[in-house]
Parts: sequence; structure tokens; C-alpha cells
Amino acid sequence: DRSEENILKSIKTTLSDELKKSYSDTEFIPNLEQHKPYVILIVGVNGVGKTTTIGKLAYNFKKSGLRVIVGAADTFRAAANEQLEIWAKRAEVEIVQKKGADPSSVAFDTVSIAIKDNIDVVLIDTAGRLHNKHNLMEELRKIKKVIEKKSEHAPHDTFLVVDGNTGQNAMMQAEEFAKVTNISGLIITKLDGTAKGGMIFQICSKLKIPVRFIGIGEGIEDLQTFDSDKFVEAIFDN
Repeated sequence: DRSEENILKSIKTTLSDELKKSYSDTEFIPNLEQHKPYVILIVGVNGVGKTTTIGKLAYNFKKSGLRVIVGAADTFRAAANEQLEIWAKRAEVEIVQKKGADPSSVAFDTVSIAIKDNIDVVLIDTAGRLHNKHNLMEELRKIKKVIEKKSEHAPHDTFLVVDGNTGQNAMMQAEEFAKVTNISGLIITKLDGTAKGGMIFQICSKLKIPVRFIGIGEGIEDLQTFDSDKFVEAIFDN
């Protein structure tokens, strides 16, 4: 039926345009001409696939010819550090870690090494303790303060990682993190299989934060640049 087809087409276009309003369709490329090293802070609650995402992001940047270093500033979770080390090895990038140390000192050391060794991109993992907002806020504030001393306007981006399966919960996390720090981009994980990821529309239209990458599987190559048209098609295919 033609009219049904047209309605569907118009719905898809509307949804896709909604995502484009938050600039979710501009491909993310670190602006190295203005900022080198380009420092990206990664935030998100535990369990959303943050550590895995950092490994995949490091791999993506390295594959595009950039030199990358990772800072393990979630210093009080031994498991997070070990996991990050495994992913850094897989991506063949350098990692800076000091178990139990102050997170801001790890961030400071990572950026210092990046400057000294002429590294392009710095990825900094952070703790995901949203339930203790005051402490988290202080921790992120300290990290920002020390890295800004080393690199002007750093961090140049702060990406929030959310789990595509958690619906309303992801929206809540995005709102809470936006109160704690300035979020400049979203990474949606676990969008393989049945995940619809419908909450992306909510987050984008309410908070005006662009989606930068989506995780569609477990493998190191399974982090893709977000494409709103493709994403909308996938929702209807499901």
C-alpha cells in the first residue's frame, strides 16, 4: 500500500531529522590542529561497558592513524584497571595506571606523557559512582583542573557511555551526569541483538547531546560512528 509506505517513510525522516538536530550526524574527528593532545574524558556508571568502549575507541583512533594513550583514572576498582589493561593491549596503545592513587594524578601523568611523546589522543577512564554525586563531582572537577594546567581547554570532549538496553534508566543517567559535568557526546553500547535504543531520541531532544558512537557487539571493531539514517532503519527492521 503506497499511502502506508509514504507514512512510514515520513516517520523515518522525522526521526532521523530529530537526531540530526543534536548534530548526531557529524562524524567525530578530534580537532588536532587546535588541540594536541586531544583529551577525551569518558564517564558513565559501572556496568554499561565503559572500559570495553575505551578499548574500542582507542582501536578506532589508532586505526585511523592517530597515536593514542589511555589513562586508568578509575583507580579504586582493580577489576576496571585489569580490564582496561587487557583492552589497551588489544588495541596496542599505551596505558598509564597507578592502582589506588588519586584519579587526578593519573590523569595528570597521562596528559604529561602525551605531551612529551607527541601523542595525538588521550582517553581517560573515570569512576562511575553516580550514587555519591558530590564525591564524583569533586573528583571530575579535580581531574579537569589538573589536566587543564597541562593542556589548554582540556578535556576537549567528555563522552557519556550508556547501555542501549536500559531505556529510561539511560535517560536518568544522562540527566544526572549532565548535572555533574559538561557532556559533549554520547556513546551507546550493547545495541546488538534486540536492543531498540529508543531512548536515544529522548536524550538527544531533551539534552541536545549528540550521539557519537554506538557499540554493536563484543569485538574490538564493533564500535561504529553513529549514522542516524541507518539507526532509524535498524529500529524499523527490528
